[in-house]
Amino acid sequence: MSLLSSLTRLLLPAEAPVVDYPFVPSDVALYRRTAHPDADALDAQTWDDMLLPQYSAQLARETSIFGQQELHRRLHADGGGVAASAVRVRTLAQDAGRRQQLHAACTGLRRADREISVTLFGAELPPAPRWVGLLPLLPLALLLTVVLALATGVVMLWGVVVALWLLLMAVQARYHEAVEEWTRILATLRQMLRAHSLLAALDDPLAAGLREDAARADKLNERLARSVVDNLPGVRDYSDWLWLMNVRHYFASRDAVRAELALLRSSFERVAGLEADLALARHLAQTPRYCWAEQGGAVALEQVVHPLLAQAEPLTFSLAGQGAFISGQNGIGKSTLLRTVGLNLILARAFGFCYAERAVTPLLPVYSSMQSEDALDGGESLYIAELRRARELLALAERAPAVFIIDEIFRGTNHLESISAAAAVLHTLSQQGTVIVSSHNLVLAPLLEDRLAPWCVSREGSGLRVAPGVLRETNGIALLATRGFDAAISAKANRVFDWLSDYMAHPADCQDIRSSL
Repeated sequence: MSLLSSLTRLLLPAEAPVVDYPFVPSDVALYRRTAHPDADALDAQTWDDMLLPQYSAQLARETSIFGQQELHRRLHADGGGVAASAVRVRTLAQDAGRRQQLHAACTGLRRADREISVTLFGAELPPAPRWVGLLPLLPLALLLTVVLALATGVVMLWGVVVALWLLLMAVQARYHEAVEEWTRILATLRQMLRAHSLLAALDDPLAAGLREDAARADKLNERLARSVVDNLPGVRDYSDWLWLMNVRHYFASRDAVRAELALLRSSFERVAGLEADLALARHLAQTPRYCWAEQGGAVALEQVVHPLLAQAEPLTFSLAGQGAFISGQNGIGKSTLLRTVGLNLILARAFGFCYAERAVTPLLPVYSSMQSEDALDGGESLYIAELRRARELLALAERAPAVFIIDEIFRGTNHLESISAAAAVLHTLSQQGTVIVSSHNLVLAPLLEDRLAPWCVSREGSGLRVAPGVLRETNGIALLATRGFDAAISAKANRVFDWLSDYMAHPADCQDIRSSL
């Protein structure tokens, strides 16, 4: 280590400890929205329905904004590059030593407190104005005028001194906020370039792609830094206010970023990609149940679980050539089943793995309708919200094949119209995509059996079982007693139920109406 480097380490403050900055979801999403606006196989409602915000937070532990943004992009992507990333993740998941070494090189990224993908992939930074070249002359003119005023005693020169000083202050005031924000962006850029160099220095094949640009990354990192003298305690304020070093560095470093934009974009993509691979590998190394999905036209998930449930009950679920109509008693876990299937299909497409013993999955986007509700502020009732979502799903089905996960469609209207509208929408949707729907309206099962295979969720021992068929013993009225309702209430409910069962019996033959759908 050189004498200058040793002195610098002694005089400059120590590097800040790693504190993961709490980036908001909109910041995490900026990279995908800016650099990959057309690659979106998920929409906002599916993102929320499938509990992906909670799942992403689980993956993002010990991961910087770079890795978080890449994970977010992959979750929304069409799965085209999943095979290559899956190989890297599989390799890292089996080698704790490599994970630790690569993770150490990426640790500095977690000091970043600014999102930079918009800077790199958004609108081009404007070039520095021509008058910036005159900024070094301004403090020299001020000092020269002070010397002349003192030497000659000409009073008018002090007026010039005041004018020049005010001009210095005006420049600082005009660019103060921009300089402060750019300083934080530069700090993040420099952490990225530093991680680029540290990763490239490792003898690891996964970082080999970073080596060809490592020297340029080092040089650019030096260009983006303030001088060692400017960083000394007590010197920076003097150099900024008198010599405008912060403003001059602001324009010079912006021009450097503009000139090396291709390098910075490439560095961002490769560093973020490697950190995302590390996050996934670290997660899988701590996951007791997962498998690498096989790509196919059908859906087959053996002993699959939901990763957010601490004591998830494994299920086996399969589809071949048809969608599924799922029935089951209240509280049995139908919604959990839908989320388990939907999330695992999304992860197989995005990352290549599922939380199952074995998985065969189609490389299709997943869209859902599970959480429609009244919107009082927008004046949208539950049924209107359900209609809007159903229309969105039909429009998505017209664009390309997809898997549609739907829970209790059209709850917001009366029983007859709910069944009628649901039958029409689900039958049409199933002609254009794979539909997996759960409903308490059991009459939908025979109405849609030519498109949706009936499956019933039941409890078997300490776990759940999914088997062909339709629920035969409902428990909605039985739950009245277990939830503290008076016995007279249950008796009245049973009398009404018996009457309705006779009055509105399930149709024995749906062939005529089914053929007209």
